[in-house]
Amino acid sequence: MNVAYVDTSFLVCTKLKQPGFAAAIRKLRSFDELFSANLLEAEIRSVIAREQILTGADLLKGVRWIIPNRTLGGEIEKVLSAGYVRGADCWHLAAALYLANEVGSISFLTLDERQRVVARALGFRE
Repeated sequence: MNVAYVDTSFLVCTKLKQPGFAAAIRKLRSFDELFSANLLEAEIRSVIAREQILTGADLLKGVRWIIPNRTLGGEIEKVLSAGYVRGADCWHLAAALYLANEVGSISFLTLDERQRVVARALGFRE
């Protein structure tokens, strides 16, 4: 099964039709399952409000939620050992580590360059 963790930047690109949006849509469609932390919902809805987009919650359709039942302290330490990222980016990477049985078994989709560098250092596929 082809699984990916999707970050907010990747979905926002498709909705706002930013440069590379067609390739991002193709990439999303290439996966059997998409996962994200439920932080994604707040981030997506914030962008929708900021950009005054009438629709956009459809971006959440098909995303399966990662809702940890414990602290992600160990995962956060791994993320920050691989490189510095801001809080929300760190949380997304930690949630992806929580999801993955083997880090190299899933992809991490982001358009944030710093987050991409850390995801690669952790062993995620793109």
